[in-house]
Amino acid sequence: MSLRKLILLATALTPVGPALCAGASGASNAEAPITLDSIDVISQELDAARLQIQPSLGASSYFFSQQALQTIPQGENAPLNQVLLQAPGVAQDSFGQVHVRGDHANVQFRINGVQLPEGLSVFGQALETRFARNMTLITGALPAQYGFQTAGVLDIQTKTGLTNPGVALSGYGGTFGWAQPSLEYGGRYNNVDWYVAGDFLRNERGVENPDASFNALHDRTEQWHGFAIMNAILDPDTRVSVFGGAFNGNFQIPNNPGQTPQLGLSVNGVSTFNSSILNETQIENTQFGVLSLQKRIGDADVQISGFVRNSNLSFTPDPLGDLLFNGVAQYAARSNLAGGVQTDAAWRVNDSHTLRGGVLGQLEHTSFNTFSNVLPVDADGAQTSEQPIGVVDNGGRTGGLYGVYLQDEWRILPSFTLNYGLRFDGVNEYANQTQLSPRVNAVWKPTDSTTIHAGYSRYFTPPPFELVSPTSVGLFAGTTAAPAILRDDNVRSERSHYFDIGIQQTVAPGFSVGLDAYYKRATNLIDEGQFGAPIILSAFNYRWARVQGVEFTANYDVDAWSIYANAAYSRAVGKAIDSAQFNFDPDDLAYIQQNSIHLDHDQTWTASAGAAYTFNRGTKYATRVAFDLIVQSGLRSDANDVPNGGSLPEYAVVNASVVQKLDLGLGAGTEARLDMLNLADASYQIRNGTGVGVGAPQFGLRRTILAGITQRF
Repeated sequence: MSLRKLILLATALTPVGPALCAGASGASNAEAPITLDSIDVISQELDAARLQIQPSLGASSYFFSQQALQTIPQGENAPLNQVLLQAPGVAQDSFGQVHVRGDHANVQFRINGVQLPEGLSVFGQALETRFARNMTLITGALPAQYGFQTAGVLDIQTKTGLTNPGVALSGYGGTFGWAQPSLEYGGRYNNVDWYVAGDFLRNERGVENPDASFNALHDRTEQWHGFAIMNAILDPDTRVSVFGGAFNGNFQIPNNPGQTPQLGLSVNGVSTFNSSILNETQIENTQFGVLSLQKRIGDADVQISGFVRNSNLSFTPDPLGDLLFNGVAQYAARSNLAGGVQTDAAWRVNDSHTLRGGVLGQLEHTSFNTFSNVLPVDADGAQTSEQPIGVVDNGGRTGGLYGVYLQDEWRILPSFTLNYGLRFDGVNEYANQTQLSPRVNAVWKPTDSTTIHAGYSRYFTPPPFELVSPTSVGLFAGTTAAPAILRDDNVRSERSHYFDIGIQQTVAPGFSVGLDAYYKRATNLIDEGQFGAPIILSAFNYRWARVQGVEFTANYDVDAWSIYANAAYSRAVGKAIDSAQFNFDPDDLAYIQQNSIHLDHDQTWTASAGAAYTFNRGTKYATRVAFDLIVQSGLRSDANDVPNGGSLPEYAVVNASVVQKLDLGLGAGTEARLDMLNLADASYQIRNGTGVGVGAPQFGLRRTILAGITQRF
């Protein structure tokens, strides 16, 4: 008889009493009967089964528990990109972007095992830390079930009405006009549970400041996020889940004061403009929804999911200022609607073999609409009229991608497991390509405290459909927006060989260290850049590229102490840009054709560390004090006439927080927190405005003090 059936039988024979969640204590004395809630137990078993359908066997994993997410400065108010900076090998960039192991983006997001299509957001983030029960960043040589975006997989397991029952109301805010109220509500009725989370954010630092000053000009943002999930357990072997989320953000584009137009243009008699009063704005929104059926059939588990994601982005320029500074004032909008089906299954054949297989199919439609005000010029580039003319460039396309995989987890010895498989992927969008990709991972545990893994993965990464919109470059001939290069080859899929080897050692109970090395050799490596005033990224390829690095991790978690430290070295170089060439300076393009250069997001060293200590642990007056440290050696910049030939100065940022539990006699508990970001008020530059595909300069967030209180009922 299975453990689940034994638990259900025990529940049925137990006298009727109050239902208890896992971890609760319900008896007033040792002889009182204990009542187990069968729904909770079944849910936990189904959660465990879902994780076994898609394990990360042989890859490198960095786990963020619920306690870790609450401990970091800002806690659950922290955006996802700030959480990921705590992991090894993650570099910080402008616009809230992060780079994992030397890749520009290429990070896959999964919620409860379902892979979400990529979206269009640049500044904002549709996914939040708030609704995560835990999350895992998976990198390295990924098993066959992970396809398309492969630099890293962020697997988010959500809160539910069983894990987070009741209501939580929070008020949070501080420096830079920061205001961030939020709400969480979880509940259950019979075999159905639900969880809802939402927040609103307003501050004066929506985008990184292009100036070194403490306060940015024209930098207000207003954003709201929402997420909801409902689970229904139909029987001990079946669960249906529906969840979805939405994000909407309005952003002012901050101004860089003291700049003057350098193009020598004149618009209706006006040739100068005060850069401090530019009025550019961007609006972003995303909505997504998923319906999943999870089923256990004997020794097999399967999850079938349908998903949809819609995202939109629009940029409004300053009609006069952009024209004088850039030679074009472009109203730009993009939208992307994607939907599909994902199926994953695992079958435990016997004690030695577990077969896993699955399929993902996705259709999407992307559209782009631009209206550009430009000035006419003659054959020598001299302005011929002060009256702007309009250029319309609209279009759209429908395409799709698909992938299928089969793999076998073979436990050859109790201490040695081999995971091998094949994946076949295809894309029919701007590129029409396919690839058969072998994957193999080995895990060896020579002792109970030592784990060694090694793996090889062949990767196939289609270009991001939503970021590929061929421009009719000929439309701009004879204007101030005419490109110096007219070539515009289609962006192609990236193909790469990826090798990874690592070791994890438990030094003492609660104390472990790890070392991991990786090497990637790619053709048509996909990179992204900002070309022009609209803050919309565009994709392009390097014909050849190499990425390699080493990561070190250490974690200590004993009693009231929780300490971690990570350090990583990386080197990412590419050669010969062979798509979207019209975006580039001719001299840069010629140099890169003959020479390997650092990728603009290449950063040699990254490090992170943190420590937390809890006073009066386990009591209703517990106090947690925590800090973290982020160290970055600096992203690339142009130097000595070499594209990306230099690097910006290194910097370190220290954040700290204090969280105090309070007993006010209200509801289920009260918690107050104080967060101090960039405690030393370090002034550091993330970008200086130079580099391949780099737009304006950006400086990091200065000292920010935030406080909040959460009341639970």
